[in-house]
Order: sequence, then structure tokens, then C-alpha cells
Amino acid sequence: MTSPSRTWGLLAVLSGAIFLEGIDVSMMGVALPSMRAELGLSTPELQWVVSAYVLGYGGFVLLGGRAADLLGRRRMFLLWLVVFVAFSGLGGLATEGWVLVLARFVTGVAAAFLAPAGLSIITTTFAEGRARERAVLVYAGAAAGGFSLGMVPGGLLTAVDWRWVFFAPVVVATLLLVAAAALIPREPRVTRRGGGFDVPGTATLTGAMLLLVVSVVRAPEAPLAVTAATLLASAGFLAAFVVVQRRSATPLLRLGILRSAALLRANAGALLLVGGFVGFQFVLVLYLQELRGWSEIETGLALAVIGIDSILAPTLTPKLVQRFGTPRVIVGGFAFLTAAYLAFLPLGADWSYLTMLPALLLIGLGFALAYGPLTIAATEGVGEREQGLASGILTMSFQFGAAIGLAIVTAVLVATDGPALAGFRAGLIVPLVAAALGGLLMATGRRRTRPAVPVRDEATASA
Repeated sequence: MTSPSRTWGLLAVLSGAIFLEGIDVSMMGVALPSMRAELGLSTPELQWVVSAYVLGYGGFVLLGGRAADLLGRRRMFLLWLVVFVAFSGLGGLATEGWVLVLARFVTGVAAAFLAPAGLSIITTTFAEGRARERAVLVYAGAAAGGFSLGMVPGGLLTAVDWRWVFFAPVVVATLLLVAAAALIPREPRVTRRGGGFDVPGTATLTGAMLLLVVSVVRAPEAPLAVTAATLLASAGFLAAFVVVQRRSATPLLRLGILRSAALLRANAGALLLVGGFVGFQFVLVLYLQELRGWSEIETGLALAVIGIDSILAPTLTPKLVQRFGTPRVIVGGFAFLTAAYLAFLPLGADWSYLTMLPALLLIGLGFALAYGPLTIAATEGVGEREQGLASGILTMSFQFGAAIGLAIVTAVLVATDGPALAGFRAGLIVPLVAAALGGLLMATGRRRTRPAVPVRDEATASA
């Protein structure tokens, strides 16, 4: 029997890994203007530094979840952490934009295998109930903290050289690798039950996501016929994905799991939450650095206040969930985010930091209240054998949300002649709409805090 200290040490290591994945994205946000200056990237090209990562992440995360279930969570976590280290290092060595984008894509693929393995290790180590909820909230708080706190180290590292936002994760990931090898318990040898891996499903899903993002980003400049063609191609890939899933003996996504309205609602909320936040971050960094002339360090320190969510998520959020229920807390989080983004709409050319501070605090509070409870809602009631799949679906929603949110914001900036004040104000409408929709969506499920009937082990349920 594993000792409590070892169990919580394991949680600390897994939380450290998901924190690293979150911080890896947000550090890029501060470094983007410096990358643009050195590598000569346009605004649409610049967004691919982030989009390549989240598309690799979102496109392969279901395969990562299945690999965790079939090949062993420990094995997948350790193997792909090594890949994460290698390609993060390659990104730091890039001298051309395409190399940077390629490195980001493969790093995202590595994260796609790491994340569901880590979360499913937690959900199978801690018994369902209060202990698991507490562990998941700590884990989700670490992920949310990575998204928000990454601005500070990102600014400090970029002030030295933007390449250090790639090299620093190499050092941290290597330390986590050593600790994970010692703490993650070895699993019994996994017996493959006539199953395989759905590579066609992965290809069609990733293709659908990629073409949708390309369509949105290029829409302001591309002919209408080209945009329509790429959108139709995206829909075609998505339809092909569904056909492959229905016919495959070992589908990437068992479509029957999507019969749960609560699961669908939680994942739609996750998509809107992260999509709005990443889009807001992109706009605000360009506003502060390219319009206002703030340095990377000033930008990082200014946005550090959003990191209050890393304190509130493991402390305040669990108490609120226990008292008011998961759906109500999520709705409250979206309400705070909506108010914050609304406060930023009349963005001025000379706003002081004190003017922005209240809204930034609200964003940190809103993220703390929404992110962790959404993680609980998306995995609660799923059978143990499909925890990897449920975790993968949730992570896909987070990452695809980031990709599409960033793509829409980029399209708005391009349509309004690039990084100008009018463009920034227009771009801020995107996160506002996302947060408002997220709140309305989650409000439809706030009457129930737990599934009325426990979901059967999905491995035994029919599709």
C-alpha cells in the first residue's frame, strides 16, 4: 500500500508537469514580439507559434489517452516527457520560422500523450469522492497557474533572449523526469485485448482542426471561394473521422461516451474558457509591447496578478465546490471573466496599470473558479478503464479552444489592419463573447452537482 506522503509526492510531480505544459504556452505569449522581430514573422505567421503547439496537443490527445489506457500510464508519461525535452530544446535552436513551428508542433504532440497519462494516474490513484476532487483541483490549479504565471518567467527570460523560453523548460522537465521515474508506481503488464491504435482517426481529426484554423486565420485576406473550400475540406475530414470511429474495431473516440450531456457541456465550457483566455492574452501582450512600448519584463510582471488563480484554485475553489456544487462555481467563474473582458472593451491608448488591475484580478478569480471544476465535471462518473479517454477529450477541448480562439482573434486583428488600437478593441470582443456563452451554457446544468445515476464502466457499455 502506497504511503500518503508518497501519494501526495506523486501528485506534486504530476502537477509540476501540467504546470510546465501551461507555462510553456503562456511564456510564448510574452516572447512573441521578440520572435517576430528576429525571425521576421507576420501576425498570421506569429500565431502559428502558439497554434502549432495546441493543434499538435489537441489533435493527438485522444490517441494519447488511448495509449495511456492500453500501453500503461507510467510508460507513456516517461517516454513522452523525454520527447518534450528534446523538441523544446530544438525550438530554442531555431533560426527560421518553419523550424520553430515544427518544434512547437512536436512538443504539442508530446504534451498530448503526457497530459491524459498524468490525469488518469491521478484519477486511478485517488478514490472517487472528496479525495479525488481535492487531487484533481490541485492538479487543475497547477495547470491554470501555469497559464497565468508563465508571463512572469516568460518576460524575465525573454529579456535575456527569447530562446530561453525554450531552454528553461528543458531543465525543469529533466528534473521532473527523474522524480517521476522514482515516484510513479510500476503497473502490471498491460494485456492488449486485440486492439490497436486508430491512426486514421488521429489523422482525420487533426486535419479537420488544422483546416478550420487555417480557414479562420486566412479569411480576412483570402478569396471567399478559398475560405469556403477549406471550410468544406475541414467538414469533410470531420465527417471522415466520424465514419472511421463507427467502423473501427478500436476507435480513437468511442462515440457512445458522447451521450453524456454533462460531459459534452463540460467540454464545450472548457473550449470557451481557454479559447477566450488565450485570445485575450495574445491581444493584451501585443497592445502592451507593440503599442505601448512596454518591455517583456514589464509585461510579464503586469500580468502576473492573474496568477492569483494558482493560490485560489487549491484553497478557495474546493470549499466553494463542496458548498455550492460544481456547476454553480463554474457559472460564477464565467461571470467574473465576462465582467473582466467587458471592462477591457474601451481600452485606451494610455491606460495606467491601476486602470487595468481590477479586471486582471477578476480574470484570475474567474479562471480559478472555472478551470478546476470543469475538470471535475468532465471526468466524474466515467469508468476507470476510460479515464484516459475522458481526460483526453477534456484536454482536446482545452487545446482546440486555444487554437480556434487565437485564430479568430488573429483574423479580427488582420481584418482591422493589424496591431492598432481599433484592432485590439475589436479583438477583445472575442474573449467577451466566449465567456458569456460559457456562462450561459454551464447555467443550463447548474441544477445538478453530480450525476443522478452513476455512469457504468464505459469499457463495458455499448457504443
